[in-house]
Amino acid sequence: MYPPKRTKYRKQQKGRAQLVESNQSKLSFGRYGIRALESGRLRLNTIEAVRRVITRKLKRSGQVWIRVYPDISVSAKPLEVRMGKGKGAPSYWICRIKAGQLLYEFDGVSLTLAKQASLLAGSKLPFATRLSSSI
Repeated sequence: MYPPKRTKYRKQQKGRAQLVESNQSKLSFGRYGIRALESGRLRLNTIEAVRRVITRKLKRSGQVWIRVYPDISVSAKPLEVRMGKGKGAPSYWICRIKAGQLLYEFDGVSLTLAKQASLLAGSKLPFATRLSSSI
């Protein structure tokens, strides 16, 4: 996972989470998916950490799809800097998560293994999640 090569603007405003669209809430690629129950922000390194946990639990037998991409830069000022003098430099990348949005999908594994992988992945994520399946 890498940040985007180009964005229209270097720094962005915070924004708010809205309702989830229908194309982000239905399983498109796999039989099982990890769905967010709350809205929040997901960092680039958290997305990669969860992907690693899922692939290790599945023992590289199934296939994993990541349905989110961090395309929003978050700026932060350095430590011990006084107020004013503009907005800080871009520090890390996030994506906004809406309640009901699918984060990951996987296929080619049994239901018990999918449940175990979603429990491990949910412990890494900063909000409540649930396993959703197409069967």
